[in-house]
Amino acid sequence: MIRPAKAADQPAVEVIVNEAYAVYIERLGKPPGPMLDDYAALIAAGAVSVLETGNSIAAIIVLLAKSDHLLLDNIAVSRERQSQGLGRELIAFAEAEACRLGFDEVRLYTHALMIENIALYTKLGFVITGRGREAGYDRVFMAKRLS
Repeated sequence: MIRPAKAADQPAVEVIVNEAYAVYIERLGKPPGPMLDDYAALIAAGAVSVLETGNSIAAIIVLLAKSDHLLLDNIAVSRERQSQGLGRELIAFAEAEACRLGFDEVRLYTHALMIENIALYTKLGFVITGRGREAGYDRVFMAKRLS
């Protein structure tokens, strides 16, 4: 079940994000951007959704509505639930949310050194729209048009 995150979910959200992104610290030489986000504020703004399995949160997604697209700002799956299709389920959720909100495009960005993520997003129909440095990170920008 995917539902909006509640304030009480903040600790679990932060644990999942830290678990999911900690593996990249050595590769990037610093914590990835999602590890630095203010999840209390994002949850309060209604931007965070959680995927529950059983009685626990297994994954999270942060979606931000922009003027002409939905930004998939962050997706993270708990370490013990990775490689089970939950990330793909959340991406499908993002696409459905974009349509529900009247957008015909989902955009995202990832670090240029997170090649696994770039490969996954490409496999799921996202295309690279640009590269650049933003907020101190080398980023790859991607988008997917929805029919």
